[in-house]
Amino acid sequence: MNLARALGSIGGLTLVSRVLALVRDTLQASYVGASFASDAFFVAFRLPNMFRALFAEGAFSAAFIPLFNKKVAEGGGTAAGVDFAERALALLFPVLLLMTALMLAAAWPLTWALSGGFERQHPSAEQFAFAVMLSRFTIPYLLLISLVSLLGGILNSLHRFWVNAAAPILLNIAMVGALIFFHGGDPYATARAQAISVTVGGALQLAWLWWACRRAGVSLTLRRPRIDDDVKQMLKLIVPAATGAGAAQINLAISTALAGGLLSAGSISAIYYADRLNQLPLGLIGIGLGTILLPVVSRLLSQGREEEAMETQNRGLELALFLTLPATAAFVFAAEPIVRGLFQHGAFDGGDTIRAAQALAAFSLGLPSYVLVKVLTPGFYARADTKTPVRLALYSVAINLVGNLILIPTLAHWNIGQIGPPLATALASTVNVVSLYIVLSRRGHFALDPQVKRKVPRLAIAALLMGAALLLVAPFVDPYLTGALLPRVMGLIVLVGAGVAIYALACVVTGAYRLADINSLLRRRASTR
Repeated sequence: MNLARALGSIGGLTLVSRVLALVRDTLQASYVGASFASDAFFVAFRLPNMFRALFAEGAFSAAFIPLFNKKVAEGGGTAAGVDFAERALALLFPVLLLMTALMLAAAWPLTWALSGGFERQHPSAEQFAFAVMLSRFTIPYLLLISLVSLLGGILNSLHRFWVNAAAPILLNIAMVGALIFFHGGDPYATARAQAISVTVGGALQLAWLWWACRRAGVSLTLRRPRIDDDVKQMLKLIVPAATGAGAAQINLAISTALAGGLLSAGSISAIYYADRLNQLPLGLIGIGLGTILLPVVSRLLSQGREEEAMETQNRGLELALFLTLPATAAFVFAAEPIVRGLFQHGAFDGGDTIRAAQALAAFSLGLPSYVLVKVLTPGFYARADTKTPVRLALYSVAINLVGNLILIPTLAHWNIGQIGPPLATALASTVNVVSLYIVLSRRGHFALDPQVKRKVPRLAIAALLMGAALLLVAPFVDPYLTGALLPRVMGLIVLVGAGVAIYALACVVTGAYRLADINSLLRRRASTR
């Protein structure tokens, strides 16, 4: 498999989804701004987002895909894999129904836990009831996205990556449509329409994946639940994988709760907008590479091709840093003009821009580690080891909690408390990825090859040169970022275009990449036959 081309296919569809998400967030900022109504929606949206990362993008994929590939590799072909998928669905569906019902009943304490009770915002009983109502609107999405993850896992194992990558586009279409057609003039009505659209989008995603599976010749039948040896093994893998793969989301949920309890109104929104921008390269690069690497590495290992599996991960790490380091530099050195051009209009003012930009710069310090976690964890999951990542992730969660408790009140004295949660999250993620690498290395399952060791320092220098250049370019572009839509778009295109051109030139000057290297990267294949 050609990693660069596969990532390009997934990345292109993910880019469409992320662009739609930016449109959604821009409309949300314009209609609702950074207020209690927006904070309430983002808390309600945090739960399905966290569950998607924990389950759909993490635990279920980590447990299901290696076992599915094992069934196929043992000689039973796709039919054996589908049989296992039906047994997994038979248990998964009733459990999800029960869990969704329980979460709907417990919406009040869940909302309180995720928001810290909005302690500093002193919400009225009606306002908190509104936040609970939004959570009830979004909770059914958990059931839908979990079923989507099962169907997506099957399609990924069949190397139909693009189908699963296209599904989030439907969610964003539903949410953008709700903002355009149902925003009205009331921030609370807009937030309510957004919460409803989350579950509508989940239903559209499930319908798309179900149709795609049938087109691929896979038709699942709902059976009576039965816990056999294969299902027991999957269950043993799911629980630790949920925490291991979703450490960043758990950290973000803790940060959101502490921000809601310790910071003023609008702080959750500032952190949310910063995180959305930070998620753009993570979604394009990290999640895409993780989606590709897990089925590829697990299949290579099931065939005893250890060296090829390590080579594949090295090329994944190289590609990840090549694409992530410039994004990190851009978010550190040009955070304020980026946030201003995207969000500062309507109800979102200059003060909101400064707070969100400060949070973005802090988040982005951990961007390489967020992405590398997605590259390294398949090395564990492909070997059916989900316990080690969860153990290391728990250390990360503890570091994040302590960091928040120290940083939020300390930085609040300088009126920059919103930097505390993203800074603690970045630190915790960095510790997590270093720990993952050390364990893999000690076990002999991963080692940096000479090519990576040569290129990474040069890539870092190229990214720093790009960041310094953006500092010089930003003042000339900044006056155009708060006007009408077209000047804002053109200003952002100039800023981003200048960054891309300077980074490409710096990669050549530093020797990080030569034209021959890029051609080789695009041609390289890690055969999985």
